[in-house]
Amino acid sequence: MATIISAKRSPEDVAKALGERLKSRRLIVNLSQRGLSLRSGVPLGTLKKFENSGSIALVSFIRLLVALREEAGLDRLLTEPEFKSLDDVLEPPRTRRRGRIT
Repeated sequence: MATIISAKRSPEDVAKALGERLKSRRLIVNLSQRGLSLRSGVPLGTLKKFENSGSIALVSFIRLLVALREEAGLDRLLTEPEFKSLDDVLEPPRTRRRGRIT
């Protein structure tokens, strides 16, 4: 599967590509928009808008993924960094208390 994130794509383009991917997955499992809407609890209009424009609330997106049994992909988002050396393991973790503005 091709990656959808690149430096050349805007966030809006990425969101639209996710909507297209979800539509493709819905059709692969032979579900209508209405069927996925009923199965997920996401309003039909919201699903249609997402498939066409990529615009959706995060909670609704997660509901659609769960209904399509695709929620495992969420585990790869924002994961903790892996250790690269023994020193990384032995150093106590530095937890930032607040982030920078820039």
